[in-house]
Amino acid sequence: MSTQFDSVAAVLAAVGQALGSTEWLDIDQQRIQQFADATGDHQWIHVDPERAAQGPFGACVAHGYLTLALANFFLPQLVSYQRLKMGVNYGCEKVRFPSPVKVGARVRGRGEVVAAEPIKGDGVQVTVRISVEIEGQDKPGCVVDTISRLYFE
Repeated sequence: MSTQFDSVAAVLAAVGQALGSTEWLDIDQQRIQQFADATGDHQWIHVDPERAAQGPFGACVAHGYLTLALANFFLPQLVSYQRLKMGVNYGCEKVRFPSPVKVGARVRGRGEVVAAEPIKGDGVQVTVRISVEIEGQDKPGCVVDTISRLYFE
């Protein structure tokens, strides 16, 4: 269940608030292959199970940018906005890939509101940190600070 905000004031008051975590998502070879096809990145460590089994991770691993893209999948599961006139993705900061995500892993998103500030036009710029956690691992597959600009009714 996502955390809901309905005003600039509510977002500003949420700095430091944990947003919980999503359900687990399976990372299978088909998802990795589809990402490789979409981006043209067919490096063997992602798409050749036999060769990757002999590589540094012992299996295929998801692209770092696939893991990053999952932030967009997890974010609306963690937070939603009521009475929103418009919301735009403004960018990202501090993207890191602390641990590889191996094929067959399960991942989930964990969120936290790390910053918010008023912006011109009666809006708010909010930074939500998404950690893509890997089941059974100490380090996440990706940590990214997503930045959104929101305008409420």
